[in-house]
Amino acid sequence: MKEALIYLISAIASLIVLGYSVHILIGGMVSEQTETIAITIAMIAGAGVIGWMVRDVLRRRSQQGE
Repeated sequence: MKEALIYLISAIASLIVLGYSVHILIGGMVSEQTETIAITIAMIAGAGVIGWMVRDVLRRRSQQGE
């Protein structure tokens, strides 16, 4: 349980850093609405990648347990 909590905190922090990186990269060059859309898309994609990694880790752990 403790391990899962650490992973969850690190996943949330990674998504925040990803969103902030997009803000730093395009902030001021595009409208605020476009920036918000870009940050949202990047964070959804990042969450998808994190979800895929979680699925892969769980699958590999279940294979090792057999």
